[in-house]
Formats: sequence, C-alpha cells, structure tokens
Amino acid sequence: MEFKNILVEKEGNVAIMTINRPASLNALNSETLKELDIAIDVLAEDEEVLAVILTGAGKAFVAGADITEMKDLNVNQGRKFGLLGNKVFRKLEIMEKPVIVAVNGFALGGGCEISMACDIRLASAKAKFGQPEVGLGITPGFGGTQRLPRLVGASMAKQLIFTGEIIGAEEALRIGLVNKVVEPEKLMEEAKEMAKKIANNAPIAVKLCKAAINRGVQCDIDTAISYEAEVFGECFSTEDQKEGMTAFVEKRDKCFRNK
Repeated sequence: MEFKNILVEKEGNVAIMTINRPASLNALNSETLKELDIAIDVLAEDEEVLAVILTGAGKAFVAGADITEMKDLNVNQGRKFGLLGNKVFRKLEIMEKPVIVAVNGFALGGGCEISMACDIRLASAKAKFGQPEVGLGITPGFGGTQRLPRLVGASMAKQLIFTGEIIGAEEALRIGLVNKVVEPEKLMEEAKEMAKKIANNAPIAVKLCKAAINRGVQCDIDTAISYEAEVFGECFSTEDQKEGMTAFVEKRDKCFRNK
C-alpha cells in the first residue's frame, strides 16, 4: 500500500502503520484521516496480519488535528470534520485485530484521542499527553470527552480537558491512560515483542476476547457475562481450540491456523 501521509509495512504477522507527516508533527488533516480509513480496511481484511502497531514518524506521535485546516471551518464543516475523525477512530477501535499504539512523542488533541482508540498504549518516556482544545476555543472532537473518562474516570478527565493540561508519560501511566512506559530507543522493540506475543496466540480467540471486552464494558454485568458465554462456546467450533488443547495435553508446541 502506498499513501501520501502514512506508511504501512508488515513484519511477519504484524503490521506497522506510521503516520508520516513529521514536518507538521503528524497533525491529522482530512487527507490523513481518509488514508487511515482505507489502511484500516485493508489491514482488517489481510488474513496474514494478526496484530497492528500504530506510531508516528519523527519526534511526535500526533500533535493534534491540523489547526490550519480547522481554523476557518463553519458549523457544518466543523461537524463534518469531527464525524470523519470519529468514524476513523471508531473503526480502529472495533477492528477485530488487536492494535498497539507506540506513542513516541506528543499525543495531543487528536493524537491523544487516536491513542485511546487503540487496545494497548505503550509510551516513550518522552511522550506527552493532553486534550488542550479548550485553549483553542473548541471541545475535543474525535472522542476525547467520551474515551478519556472511560479510561481515567470522569473527574480526572474533566481536570485534563477543562485545564488543557499536558502531562508526561509517567503521570499518564499513574492515572491509567497508558499501559507501560519504556525508554525511547526501546519503544518499537517493546511494541513488536508484544505484538508478536499476541500473534502467536489463537487469532480467533484473541478476536473474540477483544469483542467481549469492548462490548462488555458498555453494558451491565449480566448482559456482559451472557455474551462471554456465547463467545466462549463459539471457540469450541474452531480447529485452533482443538489444536491448542491437544498440544497442551501432548506437551508439544502449538500450531494455530486461524481456523
């Protein structure tokens, strides 16, 4: 796949998607969002890809949405831009394959929002997070007011959004915004190692786990447990379940086939 603003490459069963506008600190404009939309569809359909890593080129992850594009938008154009970002981020969030984000620098505004749409967040020790939109006269528009409180709690989300405060990686770890902080030079190594570990497990089981978690956190516990029982049962229709359990009993290596 060739794009103007993003790079997509594969290493075995792991795809690496890099937002590649370093001169603009990888700011998200409409063109970049549309390219991400296409790339996510392609990776979702690629049977070889079992895990995805998202990162940014240069010193920033994503410094935000492109302010030069946004500043002259009217009401309808602003709404349309917000809906585009939300559509793409939601597609990333619900794609069946696990997505690890490797935040290598600034993750502000839209950058923080796209990181929150990923399943697992790894941060460089130099990473910075924030939703500074109120300082520009707008609200977060790509899901920040919704995903941030789900991750860190309503009160902390309000503090970050109302103040526009930018926090470092260790504070992001403390409040539960990221999973792990690593040294900058080891960030991609850590992300690839985790992605390969995920890819070595039964792909259908991983897919169903993601679906169960995403669905379960949005509903009451009884409905969630009922859904878990359904996906648990579904696993027993797969060849991978037979292979995984047989290999365990026979004390040999597993060979999953995504079937």
